[in-house]
Amino acid sequence: MKAVVVTGINEFGVEDIEVLPPQASEVRVKMKACGLCMSDHHVISGAMPTPLPCVLGHEGAGVITEVGERVTRFAEGDAVILNFSPACGKCDMCERGLGLYCSAHPTDMGLAGLQADGSHRHQRPDGEAAGAFMALGCMAEETVIHEDRVVKVDSGVDLTRACVVSCGVMTGAGAAINTGAVRPGDSVAVFGCGGVGLNVIQGARISGAGQIFAVDLSPTKLELAQKLGATHLINGGEQDAVAQIMALTGDMGADLAVECVGAPALMRQAYDSTRKLGMTVVVGVAPPDQDVALNAFDLLLTGKCVCGHKASGAHSGQFIASLVDHYQAGRLDLDTLVSRTYAIDEVQQAVDDLLNNVNARGVIVFD
Repeated sequence: MKAVVVTGINEFGVEDIEVLPPQASEVRVKMKACGLCMSDHHVISGAMPTPLPCVLGHEGAGVITEVGERVTRFAEGDAVILNFSPACGKCDMCERGLGLYCSAHPTDMGLAGLQADGSHRHQRPDGEAAGAFMALGCMAEETVIHEDRVVKVDSGVDLTRACVVSCGVMTGAGAAINTGAVRPGDSVAVFGCGGVGLNVIQGARISGAGQIFAVDLSPTKLELAQKLGATHLINGGEQDAVAQIMALTGDMGADLAVECVGAPALMRQAYDSTRKLGMTVVVGVAPPDQDVALNAFDLLLTGKCVCGHKASGAHSGQFIASLVDHYQAGRLDLDTLVSRTYAIDEVQQAVDDLLNNVNARGVIVFD
């Protein structure tokens, strides 16, 4: 079967690999669609340290074709969305309501490309094991993963669209709905309107935000932001974004600012654009050697809050299901997000388009 495999820094391509049978508590999924995310490119470029070789893909949807022993929640034929941030529901963290930090499925295991038992399910033709990015490896015709990593959805859901819920939509919308806790009438500033930022905007809109400021350098992205719910568009290359947000809020500042690029300077702008007791949520992935400078006295005087955000910011499986409900009810626009689809053999073009900001979201579709 075909899969996109990274073999070295900036070395990747389509290979024929084998996927081993599912073990206890695992399922085999025939992939229908897989979105491309900057995190995938971070593996290609080496910005996200991941053991190689590695099968790409962590934003996908498909149909279960085989179940391993002890699997009781799923059956062959179930349509599922994959979940890179699962919760077992049984460990100490899950029992404390902190499933985002589940002990049974730690993030470092996913980054290492390993399944829950510490082994691999993907194998190259010469017998060499290949990791599965975020323990999913779903940029492939098939994958085998733990049952905690799939969320069952209605068989009528368009998986070509719904696949993007499992990363870009979940992460962006979760930053607004869960971590940012947007309330009706709140003002929200979104710095960076790529695949994640556009969904911060959608999450803010769904939550009833009164003002949604979209900040970006690209007129195309700003147009998309407006279509998805932004009330004010700010080109950060032509305008002082902080000054604009202050003016539009009566010099108060936004209740919530979300940084989606991973640039420390932009994180500082987001912080500066918030009001007293406002919150800044950092979603963008910055290099680990970079810091953000904040004035300690200003923190004391303003009571502002700065926090990080990953995945859904909550129980990701439950949140994915709720987002699919929003999509089916017409409250969440996935059709606009998926602006182009590709065959797996077109992955080089898909990655080039990702880097050139051609799409809101590009999706690889499988037969």
